[in-house]
This record gives sequence, C-alpha cells and structure tokens, in this order.
Amino acid sequence: QVQLVESGGGLVQAGGSLRLSCAASGRTFSSYAMGWFRRPPGKEREFVAAISWSGGIYYADSVKGRLTISRDNAKNTLYLQMNSLKPEDTAVYYCAAGVTGSPTSRGGYDYWGLGTQVTVSS
Repeated sequence: QVQLVESGGGLVQAGGSLRLSCAASGRTFSSYAMGWFRRPPGKEREFVAAISWSGGIYYADSVKGRLTISRDNAKNTLYLQMNSLKPEDTAVYYCAAGVTGSPTSRGGYDYWGLGTQVTVSS
C-alpha cells in the first residue's frame, strides 16, 4: 500500500513557475513508476509526465520543454517543476504510483493522491 500527498499548487500568472511535490509513504518507493496527471476544468484526467523506476522519462507533447519530472528516492518524493506556465495548464494535478502497465496511461497506476490545484491567470 502506498499513500501519496501532493503539495505546491497555487495561483500564478502566465509565464510563471511552480514546483509540485508528491510525498509517498512506504519503503518501496524506488520500485514504483511515478506519474503526474491533471484534470483541466470540465475535461477528463490526462497524462502529463512519468518517470520509471529505472529513470526512463515520458512527457505529454503539450508540456515538453516546460515541465520537468524528477524523483528523490532517498526522500520518497516525486517532483514536477513547471516553468513558462500557460492558462491552459490550469488543472488539478495528481500524483500516481504503479508497478506494471504503461507509464503514460491512467490504467498503469495503482495508487493516486487527492490532487493539488494549479491555476494560471492570463
């Protein structure tokens, strides 16, 4: 069982930056693939970025070059550095952990956090 708690969301102007964190419980954090998903207002939850247990990294095309995913296995923490933010990045951002399955698919994850709100004003 893994519990995930996101933090770092907030209100920022377009062009600004935020860093999201996801604190994970448990002693097997390093063996999980970790991902960030988001749910924009009125839309379905969508893939943002993922990092495998071996360090492989994946990004949605819409965030490449602006968002950076990283993990610190010693601290059981996942990060998402968000730069050059746009109004269309406004969403609830969720952290997820999984063992098997596609790292870019919602179905590839077994555990989810409750989310943190990111709002980008124009």
